[in-house]
Amino acid sequence: MAKYSRILLKLSGEAFSGGKGFGIDIDTVRGYAQEIREIHDEGIQMAIVVGGGNFWRGRSAPHMDRATADQMGMMATVVNALGLRDAIEKEGVQARVQTAIEIKDVAEPFIRLRAIRHLEKGRIVIFAAGTGNPYFSTDTAAALRGLEIEADAILKATKVDGVYDKDPVKHEDAHFFHELAYIKVLNMGLKVMDSTAISLCMDNKLPILVFNLSKRGNLLKAVRGEKIGTIVKES
Repeated sequence: MAKYSRILLKLSGEAFSGGKGFGIDIDTVRGYAQEIREIHDEGIQMAIVVGGGNFWRGRSAPHMDRATADQMGMMATVVNALGLRDAIEKEGVQARVQTAIEIKDVAEPFIRLRAIRHLEKGRIVIFAAGTGNPYFSTDTAAALRGLEIEADAILKATKVDGVYDKDPVKHEDAHFFHELAYIKVLNMGLKVMDSTAISLCMDNKLPILVFNLSKRGNLLKAVRGEKIGTIVKES
């Protein structure tokens, strides 16, 4: 029995590279598509926000105009969204890409009510180009789109099991949190999502589940409400 009826999945750009650091690893994306189909088969409505860090990070180009660098990052998210849509449709599930900037020959523009209608018809909706504005991260885009489509929760996919007080890869004594209040995330500076995204979720009581996507089956466990990852919600 699913815990959620409508979710927003946040996928980083790095997740598309399959650990290679750059580009799209087709087998990795195919694996995501298979898990997304399993969620779809459970009758759960799913939207996805994708990052673009596997191609470009605006903040890593300090000598460029920041707005231009961020716009390049938005384009990178569109590439990932198109690749994911292709993989999902090859699994027999209809998917649509909506972008925050107009690229009418490639994808639909973001229209809130149209996105909701797609979800109600059983289609996966992939949101690309962030919020359409420079200086805002795709984490913030995930919080914004999650609220706009009235999602039950944001599922933040990572490569570790949830939220720790420090990097568990570098520190054996890192403490794992099963549950956190929004304000504690902000006060401790924990790297769940950026502060704008956390604040948006806190103000609107939208829970965030941080989980490890690299373990097959975790996504399905997450939507079923099994004890997995770290939940960030009201205290």
